[in-house]
Amino acid sequence: MIVRPGACHDAGMEPFVLATDRVRLSVPTPADVDRVAEICADPAIARWTTVPSPYTRSDAEGFVSGFVNDGWAQEKDFTWAVRAPGETDGPVLGMVGMSRAGEPGTELSGEVGYWCAPDARGGGLTTEAARLVVDWSLDPEGLGLGVVRWRANVGNWASRRVAWKLGFRFEGTLRRFGQQRGRLVDSWVASLVPEDRRGPNEPWPAEAVTAA
Repeated sequence: MIVRPGACHDAGMEPFVLATDRVRLSVPTPADVDRVAEICADPAIARWTTVPSPYTRSDAEGFVSGFVNDGWAQEKDFTWAVRAPGETDGPVLGMVGMSRAGEPGTELSGEVGYWCAPDARGGGLTTEAARLVVDWSLDPEGLGLGVVRWRANVGNWASRRVAWKLGFRFEGTLRRFGQQRGRLVDSWVASLVPEDRRGPNEPWPAEAVTAA
């Protein structure tokens, strides 16, 4: 893993790159707005995430210039665009983020989230990207989180499989726990702590074969 950490300063944490020989994670920029708008118009992303629907270019601009920049500045929401490996930024293939929660001086928790472009699915790219972010978040030299949680709407087997591959342990189903465009939805939840093995820690659900 290659880590190019940014400095902490009065304006928050400076974004940095996480990379392996399979993937490059860097902060989304205004140059990515059109591509983000294109991807987030995908029906599957609208179905399973909380992005606005229909998704517009203005939504993408607000995401990049508002949510992403503010999250790093406040050291609360850390967002990376998923790209092909290389020394320079290529087109966005997905997005992965970590939201940090807790009070200063206490052990902190986080929640991971991700989506993948339709033309980049099926090759393990999201798993590789999410692994980088989760490992950095649990590392004492990274965010040093005590636990990372994963949550998805019930039925989102693709997202659940990524979490399963990373070692998240399924905790159960919470009725009407999530919110999606003004509606309460049932959520699956899972967790990963620093001492957990970074690989499947339980059998893949048999019902997923027919439900996926």
